[in-house]
Amino acid sequence: MIIDDEINICTLLSKFLGKHGFKVDTTMSGASALKMMKEKPYDLVLCDYRLKDTDGAQLLQDIRQLNPRTIVIIITGYTDVRVAVEMVKNGAYDYLSKPLYPDEILNLVHKAFAHLDAESERDNVPAIPEQRTAADTSNGQAPVAEMLDKTHKYVYGESSGAQELFRQIKLVAPTDYSVIIFGETGTGKESVAHLIHHHSKRSSQPFVALDCGSLSKELAASELFGHEKGSFTGAINTKIGAFEQAHGGTLFLDEVSNLSYDIQVALLRVIQEKVIRRVGSLKEIPVDVRIIVASNEKLSESVQRGKFREDLFHRFNEFTIYIPPLRERQEDLPLFVNAFISQVEKELQKNCGKITSEVWACFQKYSWPGNIRELKNVIRRACLLTPEHQDITMSTLPLEMKEAFSQSYEEDHVGELAAIANENDLKTVALQAEYNKIINVLKEVKYNKTKAAQLLNIDRKTLYNKLRLLNINY
Repeated sequence: MIIDDEINICTLLSKFLGKHGFKVDTTMSGASALKMMKEKPYDLVLCDYRLKDTDGAQLLQDIRQLNPRTIVIIITGYTDVRVAVEMVKNGAYDYLSKPLYPDEILNLVHKAFAHLDAESERDNVPAIPEQRTAADTSNGQAPVAEMLDKTHKYVYGESSGAQELFRQIKLVAPTDYSVIIFGETGTGKESVAHLIHHHSKRSSQPFVALDCGSLSKELAASELFGHEKGSFTGAINTKIGAFEQAHGGTLFLDEVSNLSYDIQVALLRVIQEKVIRRVGSLKEIPVDVRIIVASNEKLSESVQRGKFREDLFHRFNEFTIYIPPLRERQEDLPLFVNAFISQVEKELQKNCGKITSEVWACFQKYSWPGNIRELKNVIRRACLLTPEHQDITMSTLPLEMKEAFSQSYEEDHVGELAAIANENDLKTVALQAEYNKIINVLKEVKYNKTKAAQLLNIDRKTLYNKLRLLNINY
C-alpha cells in the first residue's frame, strides 16, 4: 500500500512497483488506509510522514495494532529525517527521504520482503527445542540450543556463560517478576527481553520496547504515558504511550538510567498504583504491564551516585540477568558467525564463501568492544565486500580490527624472534628488520598489498612469499 496525499507520488510509485511484479493499492489519507487494512492484509506499507488527517508516527502505531507483521517504510522530507529515524527506533522498518530515486526504492522494497520471508521461516520453527541429549540429562542442565532463535534472531551458545543465561531466562520467563538486564553495549539485551516475553504467559500480548537513552526530559512523559490532543505545542493528535500500548504484555525500557528524576518519580507511581495519566489529562487509565529494564551500567552504582532513585531500583530489582560480553564466550563465536552469515546471505541474496584461517585468528584475538552487534556489522561488511563464492579474507575487515590483530601479532612474534637470537644473531636481526619494514608499509597503505609491493620495490608474488615466510597473515 502507498499512502501519500500527493496524487503524483501515488501514481508514479504504483506504476513503478507494478512493473516490477508487486500488487499495489494507493490512498491519500490515513483514515482510508486503516479502513482498507481492516478489509485485507498488506505485507508492506510505504507511508508519507506528513498527511492531511494524521502523521506518520500515529499511523505507524495504528498499523502495528491492526497487523504487527506489516512492514512500514516512512517517506519523509529532508527536514523530517530526524523524526523518521526516531520512528525506525519505534518500529518502522526503514525510511526514504525525498527526492525519491527508483533504484533506492526498489532495493529497499526487495530487502523488506526478504526480511518478511525470513521472519515467516523463523515462525515455522520452534524457538527452544525441548529434547535433551544424554549429556544434558545426566548433569541436569537445560539443553544447549546450537541454533538461531527463529522468532527473535538470538543465538544460544555452548559456553558456561551462555548456558547460565539460557537457564535464567527459562526460570524467570513464566513468572511476572520485573527484570533488570545488565550487560555491555551490543550484548543483546533487547533480544533477551524478547525471549523472556516470548516464553512468558504474556507472549500473545504486545511487546513494546522504548529506548530511554534517546528521550529528552520533555518527550519522555509523552512517550511513556501518552498525551492528549492540544496538551502542548505540537500535540496535534492524541497519542497512546508505551504503557497503554503494552497493556497485558511486556514493556522493555532500555538505558533506563537516563530517565530524569521527575520521570523516575512518575514511573514509581505508575508501578505502585498500576494506573497512568496521559499528559494534559486528569483521567486515570489502568494498565497491566510486566516491566523489563536494561542498562549498560550497574543500576546499583547509579543509585550510589545519586543518578537513580533507590526505591525505583528496588521495584525493578526482583530479578537480575547478567549477559556476558563476547570476549568471555569465545567458544560461542562460530555459532554467532555462522548464524549471521546465514542472515546476511538472505538479505543480500548471494552466497558468501568460507572464512579464511587468518580471519578466524583475527576474530579470536579481537576483544569485540561492540560485542554481538559489532560482530554482526563486521559480517555484513565482509559479505558485502566479498565477491560471490569467494572466501572472506582479511581485506574485508575494518581497519581497526586489522590494526589490533597486527599489534597482537607483533607482540606474539617479538618473543619468538628473541628466542632464536642466541642461535644466529645476524639472521635474527635481518628477519626482525624485514618483518618490521613490511608491517610498517602495510599499515601505511592500509594493507593494500599491491601498493605495499610497489613501495617495497618488489613484485606481488615476492611480497606474498615473504608474508608466508614471515607468517604474516595478510
